[in-house]
Amino acid sequence: MNWQDFEQEQPVAAKVLKSGIEKNRVAHAYLFEGEHGTGKRAASMLVAQSLFCTEPKNGLVPCEQCVNCKRISNGNHPDVHIVEPDGLSIKIDQIRSLRAEFNKTGLESKKKFYIIIDAEKMTNSAANSLLKFLEEPHLQTTAILLTEQPQRMLPTIISRCQMISFQSLPANVVADKLIKLGVHPTKAPLLSAMTNQVQEALDLDHDDWFAQARNIVLKLYEVLKQNPLYAMTSLQNEWNGHFKERAQMDIGLDLLLFIYKDILYIQLGKEEQLIYPDQQKKLAGDALQTSAGRLSEQMMAILEAKQMLQANMNPQLLMEQLVLKLQGGPSFV
Repeated sequence: MNWQDFEQEQPVAAKVLKSGIEKNRVAHAYLFEGEHGTGKRAASMLVAQSLFCTEPKNGLVPCEQCVNCKRISNGNHPDVHIVEPDGLSIKIDQIRSLRAEFNKTGLESKKKFYIIIDAEKMTNSAANSLLKFLEEPHLQTTAILLTEQPQRMLPTIISRCQMISFQSLPANVVADKLIKLGVHPTKAPLLSAMTNQVQEALDLDHDDWFAQARNIVLKLYEVLKQNPLYAMTSLQNEWNGHFKERAQMDIGLDLLLFIYKDILYIQLGKEEQLIYPDQQKKLAGDALQTSAGRLSEQMMAILEAKQMLQANMNPQLLMEQLVLKLQGGPSFV
């Protein structure tokens, strides 16, 4: 991650950190909180490089060529330490070792930098040990705590950190990242609609089950426009055999919902937001023949089916009723 990417993906967080570094007002401790995949770890490494770089551009952007930048990138800078859970938790011995490092003079400068991954996984004793450091911060030291669950952390630790929230990545940002990583442009929008975590999206892109799921859903949509018997046959022959678990079926319903969303985007002239861009020609014809009111009913029927699925309704009966509803039949009973 570089500052340009950081400012695009997390503008608020980037602005706060950038201002602190440029004004030489870096806090002694930060708490980065946000969902998995929002770039917290990459951002903490970027801050470390910005603080230790020997030739930063404009006093902020790390050169990525000096010894310090390279060492931080490789995880072997003597004054930059990372603590991660040992098994299921961060133990007191790990924090004691960290505090001992704080008491040493920096090996190559007066600066020292620490990153604690999954800070909510500290044991009570480890958290209390860290709290003692946070209450009496050393000069020229910076600690960054990363967490997905700040509610599990000691309030006293949170109160001694500057909290910075990382928001879920917008779908278009995830799609752009996926394309840069080699995902086909026609597949990236769907993957980014399924998850805002780049690695999960990449995993889906190589998942044969997901590729088949997409094809089955598109085929079901096509037969929904034909005789009701064809749709029921499609359910029996393909859908029920592929979407065997409730979690899988929920994915299938999302894939189906995205088709109707695309029809809405076409009606609104927002083709650049299509989730199935390779289906645009087919869906454009349907958009001309479908009223906004009918489209709303169909989308609501799918959302209602997702709710019924979580309420443990029989999956096969649920899908049969959904097919009838999508074709203009009665509502759920």
